[in-house]
Amino acid sequence: MTATLPDAGVRPVWITDAKVASWLRWVHTSASGGSETATALAPYDALPTVPVPMSTVADVQAAASAARAARPAWAELPYRARAEVMLRFHDLLLERQDEVMDLIQWEMGKARFHAWQEVLQVANLTRHYARHGQAYLETRRVRSVIPLVTSAKEVRVPKGVVGFISPWNYPFYLGVGDVVPALLAGNTALGKTDPQTPLTLLWARALLAEAGLPEHVWEVVAGDGPTLGRALIDEVDYLCFTGSTATGRVVAQQAAGRLIGASLELGGKNPLIVRADARLDVAARGTVEAAFANTGQMCIHIERVIVHEDVYDAFVAALLTATRTRRLGQSFDFGHDIGSLASQAQLDKVSAHVDDAVAKGATVLAGGRARPDLGPYVYEPTVLAGVTDEMDLCLGETFGPVVALYRVRDDEEAIAVANRGRQGLSASIFSKDIGGAERLAARIRAGSVNINDGASLAAGSIEAGMGGMGESGLGRRHGSEGIKRFTESQTVVSSRVGPVGPPPRVSVERFVAIGNGQLRLLRRLGVR
Repeated sequence: MTATLPDAGVRPVWITDAKVASWLRWVHTSASGGSETATALAPYDALPTVPVPMSTVADVQAAASAARAARPAWAELPYRARAEVMLRFHDLLLERQDEVMDLIQWEMGKARFHAWQEVLQVANLTRHYARHGQAYLETRRVRSVIPLVTSAKEVRVPKGVVGFISPWNYPFYLGVGDVVPALLAGNTALGKTDPQTPLTLLWARALLAEAGLPEHVWEVVAGDGPTLGRALIDEVDYLCFTGSTATGRVVAQQAAGRLIGASLELGGKNPLIVRADARLDVAARGTVEAAFANTGQMCIHIERVIVHEDVYDAFVAALLTATRTRRLGQSFDFGHDIGSLASQAQLDKVSAHVDDAVAKGATVLAGGRARPDLGPYVYEPTVLAGVTDEMDLCLGETFGPVVALYRVRDDEEAIAVANRGRQGLSASIFSKDIGGAERLAARIRAGSVNINDGASLAAGSIEAGMGGMGESGLGRRHGSEGIKRFTESQTVVSSRVGPVGPPPRVSVERFVAIGNGQLRLLRRLGVR
């Protein structure tokens, strides 16, 4: 693999003090509140980025109150008026995408192509919900209890103030992609930035303001997760959380205690199956892209590759060749395929998983080491064989550029290996037999299954829901559920004749007899 070093200590030149100040104004802090700040370290050089003021619990409460006060006026706007704001945001994003890609790379360390994928997802989701969200929320006429004289319909009403807790690994897509449909549905929002990547989310909030979003419709707070996250959940009417399974349990318990709904996208230990009839060059390329994209720091990335024994050796050779062609390094351009891990904590976790596996007998076929010569948190794309149950990375999520190989005898064993563990977020199957692969897909416990692709097809199919099974989460983003989850279903029933029941001068017995006759008639007519 080829690699180069960036200029140490250099941030994108367009990021000036004035620019930063314009973003930081969107952090909700009270004049009498805390004056503490926090500063993340840029992954490219481990040097500080920008001090960000920390919100307090009181700030969270005030921000929620402001969002709640702003909701009626925002909800009363016609859907098309809210959609116009989002479409202006879409257009501004395309014009200024280099800015947010620079910020994502500076704060998080990923390669530029993977930063652009965040732009792609947010643009597609914004345009989709602006154009189709109203249809998803359309009032639905249903048959009433007494046709002709009564009518019934189901309408969608906003939840109220929706809370968002999003992670550092996709700070733009996961920080904004869920907020857009929530706002379009007539809610207001209260979001918490991740301490590693606050500027990316604040840049997005500033751009939405430029597009015409009113000031308090999306409130943002910044601070540590345990303190502000708990305070946020106490204030909102619905919660959208993306993060680890361990934290998701805590979040779900608190939301349940308040009897508010929540959608949770959590961790995964995602499998990829290479069947005996697969095109091995395609499978190898797909594995590399899905395992090492975003430096392996994405919940849907592949960590386990399950290969039929008849093609195992040939596939491994193709995989190692594809791995070694990846350009590892750091730069604010498209010159590298794999960037840096986000932090020392991520580097420590990845190193610990690999070192533990090697100490217990796993074989490193590629990578397996940090590259401090390229950057403080850079780790080589790594392929391991001989991974066994006692190793930490066997079923524990590594969340880094590491993939483990497993040899299987047939499809049955492949499915059994794929379904090990309690998570079920994403999976992949490579095969020339699409029909056979689709039948296998139905047997895999995963919210999405990609056939002849590693991970991106399902994530990019925004009209279809995306989420997990088992311990990988609750609910779905994208598609109709991606906007309906931010609303309540309300049944509205009207009568043209007043209360339903025996009219004057008709006995209850006579009324019941008439009702029974109607039931028998409807049965004979085949009416549902």
